[in-house]
Amino acid sequence: MAKSSIGLIFSSLWVVLGLFLAFQWFVCRKYVPEGHSLLLRYKGPLLLPANEPEPGRLSRGNEVGVHEQMRGPGRHFFNPIYWERRVVPDIVIGPGEIGVVTSKIGEPLPPGEFLVDGDLQGENRARHQGILRKVFGPGRYRANPYAYEFKIVETEITNFSSQEKISGWVEIPTGFVGVVTMQAGNQALGISPGTQDKVLQPGLYPINPREQQIDVIKVGYTEASIQVEKKLDGQGNSLYDEQGEPLAIADTGINFPSNDGFDIQLDFSAIWGVMPENAPEIVRLFGNIEAVRQKVIEPQSESICRNNGSKMGAVELLVGESREAFQTAVSDEFKNVLDDKHISLLYGLVRHIYIPQNVRAPIQKGYVSEELRLTRDEETKTARIEANLREAERKVELEAERIRVETERLKASVMAEGEKKAREIEAETKQLVAAIDRETADLDAQKTVVLGRADAEAEQMSKEAEADKFRLAVEAFGSPTAYNKWQFAEELPEALDLQLFYAGEGTLWTDLKGVQPTLPLKK
Repeated sequence: MAKSSIGLIFSSLWVVLGLFLAFQWFVCRKYVPEGHSLLLRYKGPLLLPANEPEPGRLSRGNEVGVHEQMRGPGRHFFNPIYWERRVVPDIVIGPGEIGVVTSKIGEPLPPGEFLVDGDLQGENRARHQGILRKVFGPGRYRANPYAYEFKIVETEITNFSSQEKISGWVEIPTGFVGVVTMQAGNQALGISPGTQDKVLQPGLYPINPREQQIDVIKVGYTEASIQVEKKLDGQGNSLYDEQGEPLAIADTGINFPSNDGFDIQLDFSAIWGVMPENAPEIVRLFGNIEAVRQKVIEPQSESICRNNGSKMGAVELLVGESREAFQTAVSDEFKNVLDDKHISLLYGLVRHIYIPQNVRAPIQKGYVSEELRLTRDEETKTARIEANLREAERKVELEAERIRVETERLKASVMAEGEKKAREIEAETKQLVAAIDRETADLDAQKTVVLGRADAEAEQMSKEAEADKFRLAVEAFGSPTAYNKWQFAEELPEALDLQLFYAGEGTLWTDLKGVQPTLPLKK
């Protein structure tokens, strides 16, 4: 009975566990695909009182309301009785786009402010309601739609009169800089509203349209010209007068009267530009580069040329030195005006001056004749210089030949002197060799005498030593007879075989005849 009860209890537990797992898997399970997030709202307990979040923020833990935290892709298990579950797509910002975020939660901003410092989450999460100062570049973001509102912005262009302000995804190409205009200050960085002195270099920038606007300004030098229009024939070719000057259309280019009453026209070109450090001041004063051209370059070039040209006569504008003075005065004054406006001038050139033919023709004829005279003088000087050059060339050739002959003579003299020295040295050498040979022969003779005397003395000393050796030997043995016997005994052979025969007294020598054949003979 007890065993059946225990089995029934275990079976019940397995059934309850199975029902629980089935409930979790089929009822509570919520699948979140890739690129989406799970937004949760807690409904609260059915019977017990519910906790509510503080004003200005979303719920956390067991607080009733939309939860601040969102779950990422995967399987999540939440009881639908207590939780409202909704799958929402992530915020995707594509290339060339930025995200401007408005925070819906937090404390209200102080009066006069509308930008919020902070991020979407973490310790630096935004604490106030309003537009986040930070913008978000291309990427995927999990943001609670009840807390943050994303606005996808590409490149925004706003026109103010002739100015073009850019924000959003801003591209500054090479040869340009970005002048920043702050819509609102940034106390943390010490930045005040208005046009900033620091410019942005070429590149890509995410710019918050509510915080900044960018003027893209071309830097470096550019060209601006005011030209006189020329008269053309029916085929579009320029017409010229008898002196080869093009015919100008009246009241074109820079037009002014000279101080002697003649109508003067001229072409003027300026090579001018804006440096990066001056771009903010250009934006403050004029707005853009085109405004600089229209408001400064063209009117100032016309005004300066007219003011300086009207002080001079037509002849002065044609003559070289006075015309050069006019060019210098115009260029210097134009540069000073542009420097005051933070514009750089590289060249200010008066390119061509159109003077009436009735004034230009006699002056040109006079100058042509003068130039011809100067040309003839120069030709005469050239001929004289050429003659002097030819004379100098002949002198050089003569001097070269003289030096060559002198060199040959010196060479022959040096060779003869060298040959003489060589012969003298050779004779002295032979004389020295003969003297040395003679001394060598004397030394050889002395050597022969000395060697002969030495040999004789050596022979004598050898004989004397040998004789003294015999004398000493005789003295050592006591008598010559003893020495002779010893010498006789020394000469006997070692293998001598003596046979003695005794036959009685007085018979030794008589029996030697029979012994003699047994004695070996000394050879």
